[in-house]
Amino acid sequence: MPVPAARPIALTAAERQRLKKAAYGHKTPHQARVRSQIVLLATRGRSNARIAVEVGVHVDTVRTWRGRFADGGLPALADRRRSGRPARFTPVQVAEAKALACQLPAETGVPLARWSCPELAAELTARGITDTVSASTVRRWLRQDALKPWQYQA
Repeated sequence: MPVPAARPIALTAAERQRLKKAAYGHKTPHQARVRSQIVLLATRGRSNARIAVEVGVHVDTVRTWRGRFADGGLPALADRRRSGRPARFTPVQVAEAKALACQLPAETGVPLARWSCPELAAELTARGITDTVSASTVRRWLRQDALKPWQYQA
């Protein structure tokens, strides 16, 4: 079976400068450094196998990044967006939950001295802000802004 030919790459002066900076910069993340080195070595006409040995990666990795750069240029060296579960709660719902946590329960008509996460979750559901939400999710939201309504001293 014939081996596919390596994709030829030509760089502009600006692209070469950016790739050199990424390939040899001390603060460049490792992945970006490896990808930049692959492209720079490919512009010198080296084979994928030789680049793989010099950079210390698998030949499939070289083939992937060489091909992506040939197709899309510098922006193609960035990580692609990964799939994942879509957010279940909107940023508005999260903001409303945090705003409610910053109010005293007595001010909102709830007969409590302080909020707890389960009580906040129940109140968010009762007010129609969310359909259902767990106490651990509310705790995670509050932790993002270091909110601790259960420690409030009146």
